[in-house]
Amino acid sequence: MLDDLQPAKKVEAPSGFRPAIEFDGNEGVATTEGLPDAPNFDEFLEERGYSPDEYEVVGTPRTSQWQRWDGEWLTSYRFHFRKKVTDFDLPTLFAEARRSKKPKTVKSNAKGKAFVVVPSDFQVGKTGSRGGTKELLERVFASFDRIEAEIKQAKPEKIVIIDAGDIIESVSNKADQQQLQGNDLSPMQQVDVAASMMWDLIKRCVKYAPVEYGSVASNHCQWRHNGQTVGRPGQDDWGVVILQQLRRLCHEVGLDVKFYIPQPDEEGFAIDVFGEGSHVLGAIHGHQVRNPKSIPDFWKKALFGSQYLAAVSTLITGHFHHTIVQELGNSPRGGSRWWIQASTMDNGSDWFRRTAQEDSQPAITCFTLEKGVYYQGEIKRL
Repeated sequence: MLDDLQPAKKVEAPSGFRPAIEFDGNEGVATTEGLPDAPNFDEFLEERGYSPDEYEVVGTPRTSQWQRWDGEWLTSYRFHFRKKVTDFDLPTLFAEARRSKKPKTVKSNAKGKAFVVVPSDFQVGKTGSRGGTKELLERVFASFDRIEAEIKQAKPEKIVIIDAGDIIESVSNKADQQQLQGNDLSPMQQVDVAASMMWDLIKRCVKYAPVEYGSVASNHCQWRHNGQTVGRPGQDDWGVVILQQLRRLCHEVGLDVKFYIPQPDEEGFAIDVFGEGSHVLGAIHGHQVRNPKSIPDFWKKALFGSQYLAAVSTLITGHFHHTIVQELGNSPRGGSRWWIQASTMDNGSDWFRRTAQEDSQPAITCFTLEKGVYYQGEIKRL
């Protein structure tokens, strides 16, 4: 009578099941152990050090179920969570674009003058002694107000905006673990905020004169994997991607803006500002050398090697987070060559301050070029 009695089949937990929490500094995935009842996910995270005041569950949890040896069913929950952004409203680029109308251009009267604006090292998403994204936005828009007031008074023939690099912080630079711990925005949010800010700057400037906008490749914006640079520097770069989005928006709205990016295998570019050779403006980020003192030698090598910086009369760099204006020899068109190391706008490089005992105040570097007139090294920090 009992010949057909068989032991209960052994029921295993689902293949690949492993209770764990994985977190990259902004977003994470949690997998619970097998539970008889659905947990309170906020409490589950809080017990593991992720306070619900700072972190939130997103999306719908996925479940895996199995029956224990005693017949009880257990369920494991896998859910996503992220660090909250609670102290400011995240601007969305295309939401801003939908509200945008083509601004009326104020007729310019300063013929032969170009006003150059050099936003550099915003490092959107980075936190430091000067605050986080909220403080950065406040500081940047205050600077934009000063720049607009300057342009309104000067009424230049054209405005040239050069993004000198590191517009976002990213999460894959050399200090990647510090970036994961110290950022308050994910890479996607960083790009969104940075593009929204530059869209605002373009709209302000184009009211007064035609705009030209260029972006260099930079170390924080590079495509990196496991700490190694991959891809082509002049196209696989977040600064270049942001420029491409701005170009699309300008086309949609009908704004008078020209755009410049490096060649695919280069990290910078040179432009003839007036198209007749009196001012050739070059731009690189500056991470090509380890020390700002090496920039003049790097430029000299470009002349010897007939590279794209060879014809440049004024060279712009970022990266080194402080202002330098230096005269360097003669230009082939007469006058001096000038190197302008742009000011930073970031939230503070505290690791550098601790080791070097130096810091610099944030600003956006601006200067004016006049057709047929030698540049004399005058800048404004706005």
